Amino acid sequence: MKKNKIIYRIFIIAVFILVNAAVIYGISQVIAYLNTGADSSKILHLDIARTDYYLPEVTWVSIDNPGRPLAHENQKKIEQDYLDAWFVKNLALENNNTDGIYDHYTKSAREKVNALIAFNTAQKIAVRSTILNHHITLDFYSADGTVAIITDRRVSGIEKIYKNNKFITQREFNEDYRVILLLEDGFWRIRHFEKLAINEIAAAINSIPVGINQIKGLNYYPEKYPWDTFNRNVTSKTFAADFKIIKELDLNTIRVFIGYSDFGKAHVDVNKLEKLSILLDEAQKANLKVMITLFDFYGNYDIKNWTLTNQHLKAVVMKVSDHPALLAWDIKNEPNLDFVNRDKERVLSWLSQTIKALKQIDSIHPVTIGWSSHKAALTLKNEVDFISYHYYQNLEDLSKVHNSLKQETSKPVLLQEIGLSSYDGFWSFGGKDKEDQASFYTALLKIQKRDSINYLFWTLYDFDKIPNDVAGSLPWRKNKQAYFGIIDSAGVKPAYTSLKNN
Repeated sequence: MKKNKIIYRIFIIAVFILVNAAVIYGISQVIAYLNTGADSSKILHLDIARTDYYLPEVTWVSIDNPGRPLAHENQKKIEQDYLDAWFVKNLALENNNTDGIYDHYTKSAREKVNALIAFNTAQKIAVRSTILNHHITLDFYSADGTVAIITDRRVSGIEKIYKNNKFITQREFNEDYRVILLLEDGFWRIRHFEKLAINEIAAAINSIPVGINQIKGLNYYPEKYPWDTFNRNVTSKTFAADFKIIKELDLNTIRVFIGYSDFGKAHVDVNKLEKLSILLDEAQKANLKVMITLFDFYGNYDIKNWTLTNQHLKAVVMKVSDHPALLAWDIKNEPNLDFVNRDKERVLSWLSQTIKALKQIDSIHPVTIGWSSHKAALTLKNEVDFISYHYYQNLEDLSKVHNSLKQETSKPVLLQEIGLSSYDGFWSFGGKDKEDQASFYTALLKIQKRDSINYLFWTLYDFDKIPNDVAGSLPWRKNKQAYFGIIDSAGVKPAYTSLKNN
């Protein structure tokens, strides 16, 4: 009996201890919660990391403050929450709802945003926009670290207006703002924002077309790495050997392709950039010029992603823009093929803003767009420095097509892709063989010399494997794509001789 009482008392004491421990733990969690600021990624109502959705170019012009110095970590926190406020506002104006506005703007600032949303909703207007650049000056930072006043000048971006879900117009803006921010619940909210001035974006810097009128060359991939030029296994020796062959054909230019995802999207892979520099170095040694096609395999032209593609663009262009082997920039390969599925207006808007962004970084090298056909070649003709088109139609019509383009523009015209597959296997359905390919190049060079056509043919090598995302999985398409080269696994093809002898 006595033993049972002892056990009972031990049980009571143990329960008491556990209950008190649970209460203390619960109180500590509540205190920790109350002392922790909200997660701004949750506030944004998004399930993605912050760096994946908004990366405008931000320059802090000055952080001088006569009172409390602005520590680096506080500066980054102000910047992050300030950019989040812009992003949430842009989303709100696009969808005409107030999601996230409460969390990023105080009451007085919310009234201005909500009034604008209410007006747009009544008029059935939607505004899709993105900010590309901020230039921030710190005007005041309170001694207790809870108030910051900034001036944000040259806030530049793009704004598209829709009414009844129909695109109406687009404008570029470059504006100045005075902004007051308050630190509440661990993050900065906008208390007041005021537009100080509205300026037109400065005219785009004119690029100088250099060396575009004497191009003869090819579109290049290494033999074992089609559509993967910057694979880690490709070395300087690979480039040197291939460029020696190209130079022996009396060619002077190659076109290479940078994949958006392959290079790391907005966070560009430094190893890929280094491999690009190596390629340019070897081209320089071989006395070859290089045209770089950007944004290969990119297909999301949404305005919300423009800050991301601009970060990618900046990293690539700043790395190699001063290299002596660089000839020109090609914004994207065959973007008109995306007109149907990605919306033509959206594609063209992205192309236009990307051209402007590139020219702000590199005002020397000319810019073009690699259109898939001569019918699309004059699209955005006023924004590029030379016209580029691809031609895989009847060779007999090439002269007429090319000269027609030259008559419609004063800018240089480049036949950026042309070639003939020598695949004559089971899936060829009357395809051409190696001798047909050789005859094709003999005829092409005759036309090229007569009409002074700048050209880049497709391509140096036949390839063992063609990626599905290039030509799909259908064998008659993949096999045909594998045999455009003038060199195969057995050596040079007759087409090589045709080029060599001309």
